[in-house]
Amino acid sequence: MKTNRPHTTVILAMSVDGKIADELRSPARFSSQQDQEHLEQQVAIMDGVLFGAGTLNAYGTTIRITNSELLETRKQQGKPPQPAQIVVSGSGKLNPHCRFFQQSVPHWLLTTTQGQEFWKTRTEFETIIIADDNTDQIDWLIAFQKLQELGLNRLGILGGGTLVSALLKQNLIDEIWLTICPLILGGQNSPTPADGEGFLSSVAPRLQLLEVKPVGQEVFLHYQVS
Repeated sequence: MKTNRPHTTVILAMSVDGKIADELRSPARFSSQQDQEHLEQQVAIMDGVLFGAGTLNAYGTTIRITNSELLETRKQQGKPPQPAQIVVSGSGKLNPHCRFFQQSVPHWLLTTTQGQEFWKTRTEFETIIIADDNTDQIDWLIAFQKLQELGLNRLGILGGGTLVSALLKQNLIDEIWLTICPLILGGQNSPTPADGEGFLSSVAPRLQLLEVKPVGQEVFLHYQVS
């Protein structure tokens, strides 16, 4: 484990052509039941999962652990039934009537001083973490240090691509699980696992392949970020 931040694992499914959603950014429901089980297994080993406001807006809900064996394992490890579900929003502009807030999970918000204004007198979020860099943007080094201080040693990153790209630029990603699904979405505006400004090939993050696992029509790839 890192001494000043959580160990991080990106968990995403994408099309053969590298898209995590279509051009309309519709909820990506193209993966199989095996991938959903894989996602739940990965979430179950985490102390918290992190996802952007766009991902929350697209799905309206988050991943809950429902498998009895996974729940029992967490209980034996002294962990709460569900990992902390951390929404990232610098602006704090989220729908308070979203179904997410009716789910029985720990609701956390990672935001800025300005972003917490709407929520600080409300009860939807049990925990609000402020990590400013004095420009109304989240300072990721401060944010991850605070998450670790709150007891989150393993953190899952569930998207979207802009969030993953920002964390890669800060060297804050340790592992990546990618599920390759048998379809082609296309579209120049369709999001990818790492959106944003991108990287020059000379300084692009390098990955070490740890595991390749074909299951049905999908392929599960496990990488370590070098």
